Amino acid sequence: MRQKIAVRRNECRSSGSQQGLSSSHKNVAEVNAYHSAKEYPGDVPPSEIFVDMQGQTFFAPINGAQVPFHISMVKNVVQPDPDRTATYLRLNFFTPGQTLSKDAAPATTKLIEEHGQSSMFIKEMLYRSRESQRLTAAYRMIQELRKRFRQHAAKAAEEADLIPQEKLVKMRDQRIPRMADLTMRPFISGKKTMGTLEAHTNGLRFTSKKHEIVDVMFANIKHSLFQPCENEVMVLVHFNLRNPLLIGKKKTHDVQFFTEVVDASVALDGARRSMYDPDELDEEQRERQLRKKLNEMFKEFCKKLERIAKIHHFHLEFDIPYRDLGFHGVPNREMVLIQPTVRCLVNLTETPFLIVQLDDVEHVHFERCTFRSKNFDVVIIFKNLELAPLSINAVPMNELDAIQEWLTDCSLTYTVRFPDARLLH
Repeated sequence: MRQKIAVRRNECRSSGSQQGLSSSHKNVAEVNAYHSAKEYPGDVPPSEIFVDMQGQTFFAPINGAQVPFHISMVKNVVQPDPDRTATYLRLNFFTPGQTLSKDAAPATTKLIEEHGQSSMFIKEMLYRSRESQRLTAAYRMIQELRKRFRQHAAKAAEEADLIPQEKLVKMRDQRIPRMADLTMRPFISGKKTMGTLEAHTNGLRFTSKKHEIVDVMFANIKHSLFQPCENEVMVLVHFNLRNPLLIGKKKTHDVQFFTEVVDASVALDGARRSMYDPDELDEEQRERQLRKKLNEMFKEFCKKLERIAKIHHFHLEFDIPYRDLGFHGVPNREMVLIQPTVRCLVNLTETPFLIVQLDDVEHVHFERCTFRSKNFDVVIIFKNLELAPLSINAVPMNELDAIQEWLTDCSLTYTVRFPDARLLH
């Protein structure tokens, strides 16, 4: 085991150094407000602070001349308390020799690194005016420009590593497999996103009731999962993606479509109901029929997806979680049911989703295993040692033997740590 870890560390170090060399040569756009003075706005007042929203700059008067400053160089803007005679405005800039905050743009960091030793930087400017309205208006406009610039930079950083998808080719020569009234997670907008899911030649298209469209290509699907509503409140299909999609202004590697069988929160009235109540029996019978119908609908839809993907030379095969082999644990903040599939270890009911590919797992370690403890922790170590180990906490002690037996069947090694620091293999 120690030899394996040493080999993995060496591989990760060599790959990390190569990635560092390649990333250091990435081009970062330089801060360039205007190419020449001819591009300055024509209505710049001679002795006032002027904000150019379109050019992402503001002009500040220095010794009678208007000097442009790009908004990315501004650290913060402060408006001190005015005195009896005047109002003040302080502008603080990023300069060499200080720790750059998270708000600093990559171009600003690059500029300071390249020119910090050879150029003069302005650290602070303080303006005083007897007319409070002008400085207050300039303060508000600069703050608004900083807000817009940060939002634009955050959006650009979010979309930087997004890989463009191929265009969806609609199916025209045959009947389109379709499922209506599905809820999508993550939500596109609002508290809930409902719509219709369709299968086409090279992917899936989800159209919400607000006419928002999300396309999932077959080539981008890494794992496809179908979870029936057996002792669950929903029946769902889940797609784990190779490359992330931008949904609701956030990147995600997981897209899920589901239908709730019963509400997750059921309002109970104060009256007691007998187990022999005819209404109660009819309600249970209807719920069983609905579960069976939804399971068959989703299962048939999955078969159609596999058939269409195979016809067009895409590999798509749905996994079903083994509920009998599942165990409870806390991978994030709450206790969930974690279930194994043929290729993964998953939790698809609660968010954030948990999907661990078994081929990426190097070793599993069990912590706090004692006869007196009611629960223990599972630590999953990945083959890529640059990734942090995944901890699943508060697993009930009575499920330890079943988990170890499942790991043995999957040919995965595990160790058990007792409080006296002994390791059992």
